[in-house]
Amino acid sequence: MEKKKFTLDEIAAFCKRKGFVYEGSEIYGGMAGLYDYGPYGSLLADNIKNEWKKAMTQMEDNIVGLDGAIFTRPEVWVASGHVGGFSDPLVECKECNTRSRADHLLEDVGVEADDKMTTEELNTLWNANVVKIKCPSCKKTNFTEVRKFNLLVSSNLGNFSGDWSKAPTYLRGEACQTVYLNFKNVVQSTRVKVPFGIAQIGKAFRNEISPRQYIFRKREFEQMEMQYFVRPEKELEVFEVWRQKRWDYYLNVMGFKAENIKWKRHSTLAFYAKDAYDILYNFPFGFQELEGVHSRGNHDLSSHAKGSGQELVYVDGGTGEKFVPHIVETAVGLDRTFLAVITEFLDVDNLSGEEGDERTVLRLPKNLAPVKFAVLPLVKNRIELTEVAARIYNDLKNFCKVEYDEAGTVGKRYRRQDEIGTPYCITVDFQTLEDGTVTIRYRDN
Repeated sequence: MEKKKFTLDEIAAFCKRKGFVYEGSEIYGGMAGLYDYGPYGSLLADNIKNEWKKAMTQMEDNIVGLDGAIFTRPEVWVASGHVGGFSDPLVECKECNTRSRADHLLEDVGVEADDKMTTEELNTLWNANVVKIKCPSCKKTNFTEVRKFNLLVSSNLGNFSGDWSKAPTYLRGEACQTVYLNFKNVVQSTRVKVPFGIAQIGKAFRNEISPRQYIFRKREFEQMEMQYFVRPEKELEVFEVWRQKRWDYYLNVMGFKAENIKWKRHSTLAFYAKDAYDILYNFPFGFQELEGVHSRGNHDLSSHAKGSGQELVYVDGGTGEKFVPHIVETAVGLDRTFLAVITEFLDVDNLSGEEGDERTVLRLPKNLAPVKFAVLPLVKNRIELTEVAARIYNDLKNFCKVEYDEAGTVGKRYRRQDEIGTPYCITVDFQTLEDGTVTIRYRDN
């Protein structure tokens, strides 16, 4: 039977109903681009992060982990180019003052705007298509010109003047900068040798103009990034190796179907980049970026060496050769992966074939499932059954996340576990008292 294609609204409703994702500050009316992971969502998010970390730092022999601070010195973001060039194209409706991203509105009418375009190029493209574009709020066509809006979020950390414009401190706009800042520390304090990688999972913040598409585009989000340091002449060779590894990861570790992912090569590159590809996933709103694999040259280390006055080079222990390593980056958002996982595995089926016997089931791979086992006594008013079930539950919870459920019929309890993706239900019944066996039900058959 063909898998049901859920809309984004249906996925959001499911995630709220089953305790996966809640709207941030909901009791105060919510806030655009902010979401909270609920009891099952936080477990699923942890499992996604653990699988990524395992693939990077456990299965790879030459990648180490890092957990950098969210705040850094403001000079970091000047050297990285974020203060001067980290921006999105903004337009404002003259009728209702709604602010929108110009590239998103162009995209909605089938026109692609490259994020490397200058303001002048964007305005030319905008003016050529503005008659087709309507304000998402009032549906009028009366906009300001396109201007760039910087996405860094300012803070008053350490600033007691009351004037945030004086030496602002920024929440990090991307997680990877602390990897570059600690390159020298990692080389000196560990036994890594080029080629090697530094992997990090961490929060990042962007003052998105118009966050949309649920958790796909958030203002506070989490990134899983790995920076791989290589000899300059090996950069493109290693780049292709990591492209293959990341493709295989989604098929073999995450369990995605091959038809739901595809590559997109960047048509325009940053001046320092040699090549860049995105892995796109087939979200409810079409194929969009899930992960980027980038060949970044030595721009990042060189920029921070210049900005800090520190020498950020690698010295070959065998030859004494000194060089600035080039970087191959893999970067994926936790939240986008979370949405892809729900999209991939949420389903509705009918096991009996009888009308009205449909069930919602989240067919998560066992490694991602928030709960691995549910232990169910057949009835709750027979102490001899509940005692055995409790003993099994207490034994299993030493090894993985387990739930104990005795409320309602066994069928209803099965359905509850199906919806949250639990692979196995263990039912303790009267035969258990006779011969010590239990019934183990697998979710998918």
